[in-house]
Amino acid sequence: MIAEAATDINQVLIALGLTLFAGLSTGIGGAIAFFAKRTNTKFLSVALGFSAGVMIYLSFVEIFPEAKAILSEEKGVHAGYLLAVLAFFTGMIFIAIIDKLVPEFENPHELKRVEEMHEPERKKNSKLYRMGMMSAVAIALHNFPEGLATFMATLQDFRLGLPIAIAIAIHNIPEGIAISVPIHHATGSRRKAFLYSFLAGLAEPIGALVGFFILLPFLNQAVFGFLFAAVAGIMVFISIDNLLPAAREYGEPHLSLYGLTGGMAVMAISLVFFI
Repeated sequence: MIAEAATDINQVLIALGLTLFAGLSTGIGGAIAFFAKRTNTKFLSVALGFSAGVMIYLSFVEIFPEAKAILSEEKGVHAGYLLAVLAFFTGMIFIAIIDKLVPEFENPHELKRVEEMHEPERKKNSKLYRMGMMSAVAIALHNFPEGLATFMATLQDFRLGLPIAIAIAIHNIPEGIAISVPIHHATGSRRKAFLYSFLAGLAEPIGALVGFFILLPFLNQAVFGFLFAAVAGIMVFISIDNLLPAAREYGEPHLSLYGLTGGMAVMAISLVFFI
């Protein structure tokens, strides 16, 4: 049933559309840098915490239990549970390896503020330009597994995929700022700054499609269950390693916690009434 759903063209297109929406929000971050005079750090702190809350709650309350149920039905209760746990940590290890592939001297999640763009000195600077380009490459690399996670969750259930896509979209907005600010400083070109932040976001749907078509010949109930548990691991790692530290750095520590709690509460209420 799941494998048939995965190959249904309408469901694939919907999943791809949500993944595209999530990825291209890096372009929104790039655009914000041109139209806002100051970064609303309090709002970003709460929003990033909210995204983490959504992703962590969905991972532990919906995605991992669903994956465990699928694998238990296919492989038996004990083996299914072991496979789900293995898949969960495989997802975490996978995204951790991608993190390690990013050069340490260029942090793709280094926070930038839009007011930096409006500083008077905008002379060409090769170091700044390289920083912006490296951030774009690093963020594109990070977007691959995020795209696959959004895509596979939507294939399983649109009602799960939609909040994940929104959470990742919020997460991608400050990444777009991180790309556009140094490139704009270095070149003085708004067009280039926006273009590179936009292109970095395209890695998300590309990663989803590449992963999907590689896995398509092997896709059955057991493989889908394993991937679904791995998606939970990827999302938990992203939340703890990227979203929460960024939320705390943008604002007061308690703001990120309020956002985290709010994200979990909103998802809990929506699951009770709409799923």
